[in-house]
Order: sequence, then C-alpha cells, then structure tokens
Amino acid sequence: MASENESSRGEAIPGRRIALITGITGQDGSYLTEFLLNNGYEVHGLIHRSSNFNTQRINHIYIDPHNAHKARMKLHYADLTDASSLRRWLDTIRPDEVYNLAAQSHVAVSFEIPDYTADVVATGALQMFGSTPPPQSEASPFHPRSPYAASKCAAHWYTVTYREAYRIFASNGILFNHESPRRGENFVTRKITRAVGRIKIGLQSKLFLGNLQASRDWGFVGDCVEAMWMMLQQEKPDDYVVATEESHTVEEFLEVAFSYVGLKWKDHAVIDKWYFRPAEGDNLKGDSSKAIF
Repeated sequence: MASENESSRGEAIPGRRIALITGITGQDGSYLTEFLLNNGYEVHGLIHRSSNFNTQRINHIYIDPHNAHKARMKLHYADLTDASSLRRWLDTIRPDEVYNLAAQSHVAVSFEIPDYTADVVATGALQMFGSTPPPQSEASPFHPRSPYAASKCAAHWYTVTYREAYRIFASNGILFNHESPRRGENFVTRKITRAVGRIKIGLQSKLFLGNLQASRDWGFVGDCVEAMWMMLQQEKPDDYVVATEESHTVEEFLEVAFSYVGLKWKDHAVIDKWYFRPAEGDNLKGDSSKAIF
C-alpha cells in the first residue's frame, strides 16, 4: 500500500500545500491526515515495512496508487532510524510542513525495549514531565520516568537546538494524553472501554489494571492535531503545551465508563501489581495558557 519510487508521487498542484507525516498510521497521524485533507493539503505519509499492513486507521481515506491522480494522500516506505531513506523522501516530496509523530509510544513496552524506543523517538509530551508538580507548562522542568519519556526529552531538545543554531522553523508540541476510538487497545482508556463493552454482553468478567490513582490530563486527539497545525501557522516557531487543564484519575475514568452501561466498576475491576510501572508520574495536568491563540 506504499509507494517505492518517485513516479508514484505525481505532480504537485500549484498552490496546494504539501505535508509529510511520520507515524501516519497511528491515532494522531490518521486524525491529522483527515484534518489536512479537509483543508486542501496533499499529504504524504511514511510507513515502516512490516510483515503485515498496519493501516486500519487510514484505510477509509486510502486510494490505490494506480489511481494516483485522484489521491491526495500517498504512502511511502521508510525507516526513521535510516537517515538516507528519510533524506530521500524529503528531497522527493519537498514538503511545506513536516509532522513528526512516529514513535514506539507505549510506556510499559519502552522498559522492555529501551534502545529501540530511543532510536525511534529521539533520533515530543505528557511523559517528559514525570513527577514535576502540576500544572505543567512549557517552563516546567522535565523529570522523565521511563525510557519513552527520556527519549521524548531528547527529541524535544534536539528540536530546540536545531531551531536556535540553524534558524529552522521547528516547534515542539508538548501534548498531554489525548484519546479517541482509534486509540490502541493496549492503552488504559481503550482497554477500559473495550472491557466495559465485553463485560456488558457477557464476553468478559474481569478487568485487570494497575495504579488507579494515577491522574492524567485527557483530551481529544482531534483538538490536538488542529493545535499541531496552528503551531506551524505562527510567525515564529515555539514550543506549546496542549492540554485540557483538568486532571482525572484512572478510577474516575473507570467509574464513568462502567456507569454508562449501568454497571459498578468495583464488581469487575481487579488490581494487578503486574501492571504497575517501575516508575510513574502520578499527577499530570497541563497549563496550556500559552497555546490559547
């Protein structure tokens, strides 16, 4: 489903802006693609070659390359750890805007494969603040509590360094938790909502979870991708926290989700220490006053 040669790109239409998205098949990438297409962009996405296609989040907007003259979204194979492949597509596509969303973003998994996580993410952010007291703003010190968070910090400072040293228009979006129906089912919000549905219809009886007192600033991904775009429309590049400025615990999320179908979460949720992280930021709440354009 991805192209491997320049001819698949087609000719850019004069006046149409071109965007390149890494991580286009993820939750954020799919919503950003829809937003940009609705605003008249031509969108190119980089995807990693694997044994099976992982494009279910964008299949509804994908058009076969044989009909490339009709397509405003095109996919290309690349590897973020391979500088030559990235340079090749940057030179070929010549995008007006680049959105770097690719990551191994599951915090628990980052403890199991820290080197790979760092390679993909750092070579940006709810996890960077870690145990820094809320509310966290752009000026708050970072205190990463996982390999994923540490790699996000590195990516953040790489961006700042290149921006200041080479006058590149590059901004960091410090995005707190943002959710949608396209969120991976291994993340706690979708794990809970999926379990609620299965329990309601009798396919599941128990839901195993870790720390219920962890507080998160949960927002909607559609709002976040619009904020990403707005960052690149400013006169000068800068870094922005994107958050709801409200914090809720996993227990609160549980209660709302189960009550929606008339069930009591305490009858089904089970605390399992296996799901506790070696280190965790307990209270994340953003201060997005700077990003209120």
